[in-house]
Amino acid sequence: MNKRSAAWLMLLASAVLEAVWASALGLSDGFTRPLPTVLFAVTATLSMIGLGLAIRSIPLGTAYAVWVGIGAALTVGWAMATGVEPFSVLKVLFIGGIVACAAGLKSLPAGKSANATPRSSP
Repeated sequence: MNKRSAAWLMLLASAVLEAVWASALGLSDGFTRPLPTVLFAVTATLSMIGLGLAIRSIPLGTAYAVWVGIGAALTVGWAMATGVEPFSVLKVLFIGGIVACAAGLKSLPAGKSANATPRSSP
């Protein structure tokens, strides 16, 4: 496995952890319930570390958009699956759009954009 593939796997794992910490945050009842609060703290920390490691090989804007998009999609999907949020076909459709956009960002070629122009100093 090359460095870039490992970075994408790290980013995906970090996005899953984002969904875990977001769900734990909701269950913590304002940090008054110890187990969800600890789960939140541990998974949020690991998720941020993974994101930080991933951006060594993936551009920050792309990595952050994918991390947030996948994490949000998983969080909403989990909430609907567990009955915390009502199921909606439109929600599923829009979540699919988020995931498709994240996949689109991953499919773009690595490296500098062909449209990028160097900035000149004032």
